[in-house]
Amino acid sequence: MSCFLVPVTEAVVSSMVTKAVQAKEKKRHNTAETGEMLIEEEKILPFSHKLKWLNSMLWGGSCLLAFEHIWHGELVPWFPFLTAAGSPDKVIEMLHEMSTVGVSMAALVTAVWAGMVAVTNVIEKRLKQIMQPDRGGVQ
Repeated sequence: MSCFLVPVTEAVVSSMVTKAVQAKEKKRHNTAETGEMLIEEEKILPFSHKLKWLNSMLWGGSCLLAFEHIWHGELVPWFPFLTAAGSPDKVIEMLHEMSTVGVSMAALVTAVWAGMVAVTNVIEKRLKQIMQPDRGGVQ
Protein backbone atom coordinates (compact mmCIF):
# COMPACT_ATOMS: atom_id res chain seq x y z
CA MET A 1 0.00 0.00 0.00
CA SER A 2 2.59 2.56 0.99
CA CYS A 3 5.75 0.58 1.62
CA PHE A 4 7.57 2.81 -0.88
CA LEU A 5 7.34 5.78 1.50
CA VAL A 6 10.09 4.39 3.75
CA PRO A 7 12.73 4.18 0.97
CA VAL A 8 11.57 7.60 -0.29
CA THR A 9 12.17 9.06 3.17
CA GLU A 10 15.59 7.44 3.32
CA ALA A 11 16.34 8.76 -0.18
CA VAL A 12 15.43 12.32 0.86
CA VAL A 13 17.64 12.12 3.96
CA SER A 14 20.55 10.53 2.08
CA SER A 15 20.27 13.18 -0.65
CA MET A 16 20.61 15.91 1.96
CA VAL A 17 23.57 14.12 3.55
CA THR A 18 25.18 13.78 0.11
CA LYS A 19 24.93 17.52 -0.48
CA ALA A 20 26.52 18.22 2.91
CA VAL A 21 29.33 15.72 2.30
CA GLN A 22 29.96 17.18 -1.17
CA ALA A 23 30.29 20.66 0.30
CA LYS A 24 32.69 19.39 2.95
CA GLU A 25 34.79 17.51 0.38
CA LYS A 26 34.89 20.52 -1.91
CA LYS A 27 36.03 22.73 0.96
CA ARG A 28 38.73 20.23 1.92
CA HIS A 29 39.80 19.89 -1.72
CA ASN A 30 40.08 23.67 -2.10
CA THR A 31 42.18 24.03 1.05
CA ALA A 32 44.69 21.31 0.07
CA GLU A 33 48.13 22.88 -0.02
CA THR A 34 50.23 20.53 -2.13
CA GLY A 35 49.66 18.99 -5.53
CA GLU A 36 50.78 15.64 -4.11
CA MET A 37 47.83 15.62 -1.75
CA LEU A 38 45.41 16.25 -4.63
CA ILE A 39 46.90 13.41 -6.68
CA GLU A 40 46.56 11.06 -3.71
CA GLU A 41 42.88 11.97 -3.30
CA GLU A 42 42.16 11.30 -6.97
CA LYS A 43 43.08 7.61 -6.59
CA ILE A 44 39.94 6.94 -4.57
CA LEU A 45 36.33 7.78 -5.17
CA PRO A 46 35.02 10.49 -2.87
CA PHE A 47 32.46 9.34 -0.32
CA SER A 48 29.87 11.69 -1.83
CA HIS A 49 30.13 9.73 -5.09
CA LYS A 50 29.47 6.51 -3.18
CA LEU A 51 26.49 8.14 -1.47
CA LYS A 52 25.12 8.98 -4.92
CA TRP A 53 24.99 5.23 -5.59
CA LEU A 54 22.72 4.83 -2.56
CA ASN A 55 20.58 7.75 -3.68
CA SER A 56 20.20 6.28 -7.16
CA MET A 57 19.26 2.88 -5.80
CA LEU A 58 16.71 4.32 -3.36
CA TRP A 59 15.13 6.83 -5.77
CA GLY A 60 14.99 4.30 -8.61
CA GLY A 61 13.42 1.59 -6.48
CA SER A 62 10.98 4.04 -4.92
CA CYS A 63 9.87 5.32 -8.33
CA LEU A 64 9.27 1.76 -9.54
CA LEU A 65 7.30 0.95 -6.40
CA ALA A 66 5.25 4.14 -6.70
CA PHE A 67 4.45 3.26 -10.33
CA GLU A 68 3.39 -0.22 -9.23
CA HIS A 69 1.12 1.28 -6.56
CA ILE A 70 -0.40 3.65 -9.13
CA TRP A 71 -0.92 0.72 -11.49
CA HIS A 72 -2.82 -1.21 -8.81
CA GLY A 73 -4.90 1.81 -7.78
CA GLU A 74 -3.38 2.12 -4.31
CA LEU A 75 -1.92 5.58 -5.05
CA VAL A 76 -4.29 8.15 -6.55
CA PRO A 77 -3.95 11.82 -7.59
CA TRP A 78 -6.59 13.05 -5.13
CA PHE A 79 -6.66 13.39 -1.36
CA PRO A 80 -5.79 11.35 0.71
CA PHE A 81 -3.54 10.04 -2.15
CA LEU A 82 -3.18 6.65 -0.51
CA THR A 83 -6.41 4.69 -0.78
CA ALA A 84 -5.57 2.92 2.47
CA ALA A 85 -5.66 6.22 4.34
CA GLY A 86 -9.42 6.43 3.78
CA SER A 87 -10.47 4.14 6.61
CA PRO A 88 -9.03 3.58 10.09
CA ASP A 89 -8.77 -0.19 9.63
CA LYS A 90 -6.73 0.19 6.48
CA VAL A 91 -4.51 2.85 8.08
CA ILE A 92 -3.40 0.28 10.67
CA GLU A 93 -2.70 -2.22 7.90
CA MET A 94 -0.81 0.46 5.94
CA LEU A 95 1.37 1.39 8.94
CA HIS A 96 2.09 -2.28 9.57
CA GLU A 97 3.17 -2.72 5.94
CA MET A 98 5.39 0.36 6.14
CA SER A 99 7.03 -0.87 9.34
CA THR A 100 7.66 -4.36 8.04
CA VAL A 101 7.97 -4.39 4.25
CA GLY A 102 9.11 -0.78 3.80
CA VAL A 103 11.77 -0.92 6.49
CA SER A 104 13.07 -4.28 5.28
CA MET A 105 13.30 -3.03 1.67
CA ALA A 106 15.17 0.11 2.73
CA ALA A 107 17.47 -1.92 4.96
CA LEU A 108 18.21 -4.41 2.18
CA VAL A 109 19.03 -1.66 -0.32
CA THR A 110 21.29 0.01 2.25
CA ALA A 111 23.01 -3.31 3.04
CA VAL A 112 23.66 -3.94 -0.66
CA TRP A 113 25.07 -0.42 -0.98
CA ALA A 114 27.29 -1.00 2.07
CA GLY A 115 28.59 -4.17 0.40
CA MET A 116 29.34 -2.22 -2.77
CA VAL A 117 31.23 0.40 -0.77
CA ALA A 118 33.18 -2.29 1.11
CA VAL A 119 34.24 -3.98 -2.13
CA THR A 120 35.17 -0.63 -3.65
CA ASN A 121 37.25 0.28 -0.60
CA VAL A 122 39.16 -3.03 -0.82
CA ILE A 123 39.85 -2.44 -4.53
CA GLU A 124 40.98 1.13 -3.85
CA LYS A 125 43.24 -0.05 -1.03
CA ARG A 126 44.87 -2.62 -3.31
CA LEU A 127 45.28 -0.06 -6.08
CA LYS A 128 46.90 2.35 -3.64
CA GLN A 129 49.36 -0.33 -2.51
CA ILE A 130 50.23 -1.20 -6.11
CA MET A 131 50.75 2.44 -7.07
CA GLN A 132 53.12 3.25 -4.19
CA PRO A 133 56.70 3.01 -5.50
CA ASP A 134 58.28 2.56 -2.05
CA ARG A 135 56.42 -0.71 -1.47
CA GLY A 136 57.53 -2.47 -4.59
CA GLY A 137 54.69 -1.20 -6.74
CA VAL A 138 54.75 0.42 -10.15
CA GLN A 139 57.31 3.21 -10.55
